[in-house]
Amino acid sequence: MNESVKILFGLIGGLALFLYGMNSMSDALQKAAGEKMKKILGFLTKNPVMGALAGALVTAVLQSSSATTVMTIGFVSANLMTLPQAISVIFGANIGTTMTAQLMAFKITDYIYPIIFAGFMMNFICKNEKMKNIGLAIFSFGLLFEGIEIMGTVMKPLATAPFFLEMMDKVKDIPVLGVILGAGMTLVVQSSSATIAVLQNFASQAGADGVHSVIGLTGAIPILLGDNIGTTITALLASIAQSKNAKRTAISHSIFNITGSIVFLMIIPLFAKVVTMISPQGNEVDIIARQIANAHTLFNVVCTLAWLPLIQLMVKIVTTIIPDGNETVKSTSQPQYLDEHVIDQPLVAMYLVSEETSRLGSSTVEVLQKLKSALHHGKDSKQFAAFHDMRKQVHDLQEEIADYITKMFSNASITEQQAEQLAGYLYVSNNLERISDRCRDIDHILKETSAMNKSFSMMASEQMDHSIDRVTDLLRKSMNAIQTGDKECAQEAILIRNVLRNEERKYHKSHLERVKSKECDPSLHVSYSTLLDNLERIADACACIAEEAKDHIQLLQLNPETYTEDVQTQTA
Repeated sequence: MNESVKILFGLIGGLALFLYGMNSMSDALQKAAGEKMKKILGFLTKNPVMGALAGALVTAVLQSSSATTVMTIGFVSANLMTLPQAISVIFGANIGTTMTAQLMAFKITDYIYPIIFAGFMMNFICKNEKMKNIGLAIFSFGLLFEGIEIMGTVMKPLATAPFFLEMMDKVKDIPVLGVILGAGMTLVVQSSSATIAVLQNFASQAGADGVHSVIGLTGAIPILLGDNIGTTITALLASIAQSKNAKRTAISHSIFNITGSIVFLMIIPLFAKVVTMISPQGNEVDIIARQIANAHTLFNVVCTLAWLPLIQLMVKIVTTIIPDGNETVKSTSQPQYLDEHVIDQPLVAMYLVSEETSRLGSSTVEVLQKLKSALHHGKDSKQFAAFHDMRKQVHDLQEEIADYITKMFSNASITEQQAEQLAGYLYVSNNLERISDRCRDIDHILKETSAMNKSFSMMASEQMDHSIDRVTDLLRKSMNAIQTGDKECAQEAILIRNVLRNEERKYHKSHLERVKSKECDPSLHVSYSTLLDNLERIADACACIAEEAKDHIQLLQLNPETYTEDVQTQTA
């Protein structure tokens, strides 16, 4: 086989192994982190410093600044985060992503296979889900380094190839070429961690003298800066068709890296000296991987410290680039929070599902309120039309939520605990739709009675109004229980359901007495009884939601202060 083809195959094979190991390790770390990720995400809505810290920690777990940025864009698009909060998280994500380069700089060639074996055995033998995920993370970590080792091996001939030596000389003399090269590589691979790992490996190859790097630190820095610029493209792509603030968040990521790269490009010699001072000493080929990692970390830390006090300035810049104006408003029947881009980040997606489910609950409460008004105005009234439209919106929204949760089960890597929570969310949304369906049945009954030009007696109408008010309050209480995890509130809702059953039995009897005394039209008895039966079934659906709250199912909220102790410790 041609030598060039061997090198190409080795590079793409090693890169594939590296990316697979990186993604697999990220999934395993997310699963192993479990509830701790909730606490980290809770810091996102605090002050800028805490937001930056949370961004760094989340990125360290996800092993990808692009993933954190896409997650942040999802939150800001859903109005769960403000623009300044999102920008601070982006700054922190840039620091967090440097941890990967630091890991890559370790020389663990002799330990790769023991690490892979230990991780495999731990994942294979352990029954505990958390321990299995830790084993998978170790196994993936070994694969990641094996990919790096393969790339390093096949790149050795390149260190003496005249074409590459000539290209590296040009990069040293014209740093802008290095920036373009780095940005181009990251655009193709869609991972700055991968391209920086390739850079570290290539820079570790010895030049003609066998001591100095084939590229040197001053030649590697421009490529490193280009890698940082290239990684912002993922965020820009994720912001397409999102809200204005989501686009502004993505642009702030680009501005952060571009402005920092321009400044550091002008002081490369000074920057290289500082990096050399804070890095280990020794032969250049032995320490340059660590120097590149330190340069990556120093660049992002300095840029973050410089920009953090200037967040409001960044807000003004991105607001000027994308000014306020008419923004397309989503239909109320469309999801306001769900984001397909974060569906492979289960915990993040669960926050969005929680918000959408809360909104569905509020809309269902509104359906019941409009039902009461529709009862008194007839099928041709504006009130009846408003009730009918709102009921349809609830139905459509529930289908969107159910579809999103199903995709999470089929596409995302979720833990058993997350699967249980998601199943609970789906059950809650299904019960909200059942309430909507019962309202649809009531809709049909009202149309039938209206077509007969008949109406219920005053007492019958008062009893129905009272029942609707009671089930509306019951739904509010049940939704409050599922949102806060308040088991006492859930128990109260279940008791109210029992009281409602007894009341509606009394209403059935009293209506029969009114029919007997000619106070009510006998032809409306079936319609009245069916109305009460549907209201009782609505109460049953509300109680089912409360039962989920008793079973430790709680909708997630981004603000950690709203968590209950039970939910924080349920998987401890």
